[in-house]
Amino acid sequence: MNDIIFSTASDIRDMKVRGAGRIARAGALALAAYAEAYTVRDLEQFRSDIRKASDTLLDSRPTAVSLWNGVHATVRGLKDAESFEAAREAVIADGRRFAEESEKAVQRIARIGSKRIKSGDTLMTHCNSSAAIGVIAEAVRQGKDIKVYATESRPWRQGILTVNDLSKAGVDVTLIIDSAVRTVMSRVDRVFVGADTITSSGSLINKIGTSQVAMAARECRAEFNVCSETYKFSPKTMFGDTVTIEERNIDEVVRPGEIPEGVKVFNPVFDTTPARYIDNIITELGIMSPGAVYGVMVRQLGDSIFNLE
Repeated sequence: MNDIIFSTASDIRDMKVRGAGRIARAGALALAAYAEAYTVRDLEQFRSDIRKASDTLLDSRPTAVSLWNGVHATVRGLKDAESFEAAREAVIADGRRFAEESEKAVQRIARIGSKRIKSGDTLMTHCNSSAAIGVIAEAVRQGKDIKVYATESRPWRQGILTVNDLSKAGVDVTLIIDSAVRTVMSRVDRVFVGADTITSSGSLINKIGTSQVAMAARECRAEFNVCSETYKFSPKTMFGDTVTIEERNIDEVVRPGEIPEGVKVFNPVFDTTPARYIDNIITELGIMSPGAVYGVMVRQLGDSIFNLE
């Protein structure tokens, strides 16, 4: 298998590539590059190897429906191709198209979401979402005077990336520790977070701690907004599939010898925010309520939805 597949899967697994959108684009472009470099001109062998490459990428981050959708969008033309050349070109074109459309979706979300922000607002964001950062940066680009609190987002401290991104965009941003969310929320008007996965019921799967941010926002009457490309909607949840919450190594939390032997450490990557805590889901199609997600999935997938079971 091409080194690009193994290196991309490794980078995703080791958190060198972070963020659901970036993960999805990395997977799609890795498959496109793999197809471009493929030299065995045999259709069935190519199909088999592409499936193996897809599985390798998907195993690197089982929770990320964005990666699942990006990979499946890239290989969708494989089944109907009648020749090796047609199959190869389909994978290359579809992978590049997905990555390009993903970038455009983030830009459109920024334009749409920035309309929710008023000059004088104080905002909060959690973890490191290119879509949420795009919304905030666009509001500042439009001349709106805002302040932003960004959580540290342990254990990987993605908040460090976020404050650097926002500072470069000219945003007045303050980094806070995760446990300060409730203290600071009383000053916040609106929250903007990204999404790893959105279920058919409109619930949000996102960086651990997101649900606590949402609950604090509801208590303090701060608007809670999710910024999400529609390819993060999980069609598999329409048929009863549950979203796997990935757990990572305890070494991310404690160093060897810091705690007594036998003490357990629970290190989940994501949590679930129920739809009732979400005010708006901002997508490239527009702003929608959590209850509208199911209909969007059906319209986008059409008849093909019945092949997902």
